[in-house]
Amino acid sequence: MALKVKLVRSVSGRPHDQKETVAGLGLKKMNDERLLKDTQPIRGMIAKVSHLVSFEVVEGEAPLRQRRKGKKPKADSKAKEV
Repeated sequence: MALKVKLVRSVSGRPHDQKETVAGLGLKKMNDERLLKDTQPIRGMIAKVSHLVSFEVVEGEAPLRQRRKGKKPKADSKAKEV
């Protein structure tokens, strides 16, 4: 099972911890939607900002999050010669 979470109210003017919780859910701006795995921590985050988000239970599995790779090293790693 998965949860479809949508940011329906703005986070501007909200306390910092609520902004961080919304960001932790992966929502950045109004009307953003995310498909998240239905777990207790996610449910707790939704409960904390329930006045800012809407959610619904959907069938199927949430997509796995891809890990971000670090910056690629530059081809020429030698220091500039003066």
